[in-house]
Amino acid sequence: MSEESGWNVRGARASFKKRLLVTGGAGFIASHVIICLLERYPDYLIINLDKLDYCASLKNLQSVSSRTNYRFIQGDICDEHFVKLLFETENIHIVLHFAAQTHVDKSFWCSSEFTNVNVDGTQVLVNAAYQANVEKFIHVSTDEVYGGSIKEEFNEASPKHPSNPYAASKAASECIVMSYWESFRFPVVVTRSSNVYGPHQYPEKVIPKFIALLQRNRKCCIHGTGVQARHFLYATDVAEAFLTILEKGEPGETYNVGTNFEMSVIQLAKELVHLIKETASESELELWIEHVSDS
Repeated sequence: MSEESGWNVRGARASFKKRLLVTGGAGFIASHVIICLLERYPDYLIINLDKLDYCASLKNLQSVSSRTNYRFIQGDICDEHFVKLLFETENIHIVLHFAAQTHVDKSFWCSSEFTNVNVDGTQVLVNAAYQANVEKFIHVSTDEVYGGSIKEEFNEASPKHPSNPYAASKAASECIVMSYWESFRFPVVVTRSSNVYGPHQYPEKVIPKFIALLQRNRKCCIHGTGVQARHFLYATDVAEAFLTILEKGEPGETYNVGTNFEMSVIQLAKELVHLIKETASESELELWIEHVSDS
């Protein structure tokens, strides 16, 4: 393929200890992981595969784009022919599969897109990796698969009770990936992380969305009461967790990536109002918060 089509090969093929494919690498979390990988493994070639959807940007990786052990390829994991050719030509050893549709609200009005990318795309990718005899396949899922309980603590053995189309698509993709372990002993690992925040996050997620609204002198919009609590992980912390799983994760296992840091949506909004609007009184905080029906 030509460089214009996204198969960006810089000169002669260099010799690397491992070739590691990161799907969705121009997205928020995966871009932080790629930066950590390039620092930790200078003798690995890190291949970033991304179709550059609306929430992805190569600006997230500007600081490392000239690294000799980094390569970007533009492509779609749902394109079976493309993915098969990628594995045939790139001699990939390890896959970190981040590519996914992840916006919960969006999943309610275009659920078929989530099924296509998260389920069918994962099927295409894991099958190609299996055919290519990849030595480790890490599938990035979410703690959303456990459901929306605010009282129950979950562990890796907890049953899956997805409560929205996004979570359902991720639960289904987990089943597909794990079936390759059960059927073929193909070395897959599944991760489920809590909410992640940090630099470069697309403003459809709650923290950057609230910040953007407040910076434009608009109110934080909260569905329902906002008392539902969420656990939050900082981007570089979760990136370190993925590197630990890469190094020590056992085939066939599922790993939760969690934190004790918990905050309700309403408290999060108040904290951001306090920081951005420099106000502390309860009445002033409430002026910047708007509640809408959760139905």
